[in-house]
Amino acid sequence: MNGNNDNRAIAFLLILGFLSFAVFVVWEVYKNRKRLFRKIQRTYGQWPEREYSMEEFDAISHYYVHRKKEGLPVIDDITWNDLDMDRIFMLLNHTWSCIGESYLYCLLRMPAMEPETLQERNRLIEYFRSHKEEREKMEYRFARIGKTGSQSLFDYIYNLAELTPEPVWPELVWIFAVVASFGSIFVNAAFGMLLFLAVMFGSWYYYYRKKKRIEPFLRSCSCLIQILKESEAFGKMETPELKIYQEKIVRAGKLLRKLKRSTHFVAGGNAGSNGDLEKVLFDYVNYTFHLDLIEFNTVIRELAAHMKDLEGLIDAVGTLECATALASFRTLSEGSWCVPELKTGGRASLSCENIFHPLISEPVKNSITAERGVLLTGSNASGKSTFLKTVAVNAILAQTIDTCMADSWSGNFFRICTSMALRDDLAGNESYFIVEIKSLKRILDAADGKTPILCFVDEVLRGTNTVERIAASSEILESMEREDILCFAATHDIELTHILENGYDNYHFEEEVRDNDVLFNYRLFKGRAVSRNAIKLLGVMGYDPKLIEKAQDMADHFLATGEWKREVSSCW
Repeated sequence: MNGNNDNRAIAFLLILGFLSFAVFVVWEVYKNRKRLFRKIQRTYGQWPEREYSMEEFDAISHYYVHRKKEGLPVIDDITWNDLDMDRIFMLLNHTWSCIGESYLYCLLRMPAMEPETLQERNRLIEYFRSHKEEREKMEYRFARIGKTGSQSLFDYIYNLAELTPEPVWPELVWIFAVVASFGSIFVNAAFGMLLFLAVMFGSWYYYYRKKKRIEPFLRSCSCLIQILKESEAFGKMETPELKIYQEKIVRAGKLLRKLKRSTHFVAGGNAGSNGDLEKVLFDYVNYTFHLDLIEFNTVIRELAAHMKDLEGLIDAVGTLECATALASFRTLSEGSWCVPELKTGGRASLSCENIFHPLISEPVKNSITAERGVLLTGSNASGKSTFLKTVAVNAILAQTIDTCMADSWSGNFFRICTSMALRDDLAGNESYFIVEIKSLKRILDAADGKTPILCFVDEVLRGTNTVERIAASSEILESMEREDILCFAATHDIELTHILENGYDNYHFEEEVRDNDVLFNYRLFKGRAVSRNAIKLLGVMGYDPKLIEKAQDMADHFLATGEWKREVSSCW
């Protein structure tokens, strides 16, 4: 009787322990889910907190690198860097998964050229702005997929699909050897145990060497399996307004079921495991029987066969996640943005009212209507470059996220180019001037008479002498006086405002030197700049008054006579 009671007590304790562990696991999952939902609710409509390293930016850009091979219009590297678009991306990047952030980056670099694409994006953004519960459920699923940091999931996926499956007979030989050596223990225990240990050591060594070569691909499988898992959850959500995307995700998920099964074993305990025990179990099984190496070949074949289906799934998930991120951005910028009005065809033109740069916390807003080129003049730091960047950035936002930081925006669908923050190319052994004329030529080469060019040039040909700069600049800017090019250019050369006045409208920024201080109002005014305060600014910075007086005298003499005078200093 006592033995039976003891057995029952032990059984009861085992069952109780199992139930306690199960309750603990369920409770942890519940807590993690609640914690994630609280973070989703807390961060929505707020400035993104996360900073990115150069390695992470590089990884995020790789999906775009693959997509741009399709030959569609893109924001080239010069324009992207001129406008510091990495910071704009960070401002918009309220995403939770590697798919979302890579898709958003790609979206910003590949402007839409037709209204239907932007209308659909706007519909999705506004849907998520007005459907809080559905948006949070979506964001939770995106967060479950997670991010890959400095590793690009898309590099490994595309490279994986191009691999050639290797023969599996070595793995089968090792499996047979392990089983046979284990069976030999029952024939001769001592010899069999030594043989079994020797075979196990050899099997593990072979496995380690081979797995090390494909380790990066195996790590990407962990994220891939999570994507395929979440695709099922997307299909179960009751959201009629998103039905077309859900159907696309579910359809792709069904076609990729075999890939999902194979990927799960290849990824092992890293793929959605709830604890270390499962991972350890997977590792020992794989080290011994090499099942993940065998299934890895299946993953290669399935990816190659269904890459289009996987791309369709990524496209649908990326579209939805970008919409949730942009809904957060619009909420953050409530009352400060507008939906642009864009047209196809006709002479290139642009009109915007109370436009401002999204990265400036207390901006001075300006308005402009341009039906031909715009020439900006004014002193340094008066606002010329910032205004060029403001219009250029908003032009990109208009054709990518269907949102402008302005009261109104109307214009063409453009191809957008800049030539602004250039530098010497030391690696290519090219001077600033060579880099600059190449940058300007690429703008002229892009004009094909079909899609109009919107270009921004800051200080044309600043890398050469005054006479040749004015002569060459006037001809280059005049060559941009076309129906399919709308050019915004900033210059210090007042001569250009007279030479080009028949093809360009003159605007300027001005400042005031008062009480040894420089006051900028950053307001855009019509007409060419009339103030000349560069020499006065020397006084503000504490230069010798005699130096300033002589400089002013030289400037006055040149303006009156067209010749420079220079006093010969005495020598000791």
